Amino acid sequence: MADRIQLYFDEDAQRTGLVRALRARQFDVLTANEVGNVGIDDAEQLAFAVSQNRTVFTFNRGDFARLHAEYLRSGRNHIGIIVSDQVEIGVIIRRLLRLLDGMSAEDMRNWLEFLSNWR
Repeated sequence: MADRIQLYFDEDAQRTGLVRALRARQFDVLTANEVGNVGIDDAEQLAFAVSQNRTVFTFNRGDFARLHAEYLRSGRNHIGIIVSDQVEIGVIIRRLLRLLDGMSAEDMRNWLEFLSNWR
């Protein structure tokens, strides 16, 4: 079986109910708050996720799309970025579970995925 995606929620995305729902389903989730990364910029958030071999989950489409392009352009690797619109938590959970069941950690490597694709 392919490796499961390990998630890192940046400061904006770390909704308690969402984290709890994913952990209840045995997904590995780490939040910016848990590791003391509140207040650091998005480049540092992504660098931290890379250092921990984790895919970033964020609501910050613009900055992370730019960072994704910068990483690819400069030949650096990241473990994946999932961007979501700020919709109801139930919608996010359903879409994220579909994505997590449909993609592996290897699939996410250097990939920017929009959660809205997983309706």
